[in-house]
Amino acid sequence: MIKILFSTVFFLLFLACGGDSVEPKDLFSIKLEGNQKQFQQNASVGLSINNKQDKTVHSISYSIDGKELPLQDNRIVLNIPTLGNKTLKAVINYDDTSLTVSKKIKVLAAQTPEIYTYEIINEYPHDDRAYTQGLEFYQDTLYESTGKKGRSSLRQVDYKTGKVLQQINLDNAIFGEGMTILNGKIYQLTWQSRIGFIYDLKDFKKIDSFQYGESKEGWGLANDGEKLFKSDGTEHIWFLNPETLVEEGHMQTVTNTSIFNNTNELEYVDGKLYANVYQKSGVMIIDAKSGAIEGVVNFGGLSKKVAKGENWVDTDNVLNGIAYHPTRKTFFVTGKDWNKLFEVKIIKK
Repeated sequence: MIKILFSTVFFLLFLACGGDSVEPKDLFSIKLEGNQKQFQQNASVGLSINNKQDKTVHSISYSIDGKELPLQDNRIVLNIPTLGNKTLKAVINYDDTSLTVSKKIKVLAAQTPEIYTYEIINEYPHDDRAYTQGLEFYQDTLYESTGKKGRSSLRQVDYKTGKVLQQINLDNAIFGEGMTILNGKIYQLTWQSRIGFIYDLKDFKKIDSFQYGESKEGWGLANDGEKLFKSDGTEHIWFLNPETLVEEGHMQTVTNTSIFNNTNELEYVDGKLYANVYQKSGVMIIDAKSGAIEGVVNFGGLSKKVAKGENWVDTDNVLNGIAYHPTRKTFFVTGKDWNKLFEVKIIKK
């Protein structure tokens, strides 16, 4: 009986102690002007703290992604480096303690994307059994990664003739994806196998492999000379360390009105990422630091210049593959199983 009584008292005391605990949201919340949840980069936003229990507040600091946003006249400026879905945090010092409350917001691009078109400079032959997933120039030679199980490969190509100079085939169970070249190495992705391969640039000898981190799939790959950019078919573009292949961060691709996904093959040029849009004839021009989509290139019409094979499927044999030739200062584009490679100039409309 004594044991039962002791247990009952202990249980009631435990419940009483638990009842005294207060969640941060019960004390404070962030209130944004107009109850907005969506803003443009560098916007000035009015905000306040809803002090639900009239605590004595000594100071408040705001931040996003660890970047402090100074408060002036009850406003912060959203001058954050990367855009997309964000968490606005407020550290509130009150009484003799402090706590953190947060609010989910979207930070989008400041400007509407500009529209671009193209001018065809040259047309070259392209292997119509090359399901193009990655395309990149190195010293006037074209390198290409192809997909589909049973015919995925990595190739070195003479772009003027379409002749394959060197090739390594992937295992029949592997679906090849994007590739890029950095520091004498070729990095190649696979689609859903969650593995990438590293080859020696000179002899195509496979020298290593790597596993994906948070990203679930492999789509496009590019580099800026220091890090790798990896797309995964979502709104994310991941930053990979080329030595460890660890995903060290990411950005999201956004317009001035929404977050955009389906980013596919990538090419990096002068601070911009040129990205194919999956199953579309458009290429996005993305700021490689913020994720803001600054322009869209309409390549509609190119597919009409391609000979469509017996097994052609319009939703499958789509535009994919964009490479910049730094000497010629032109872009080369093709598609999955296209029999042509187009050299083009991109022109603002």
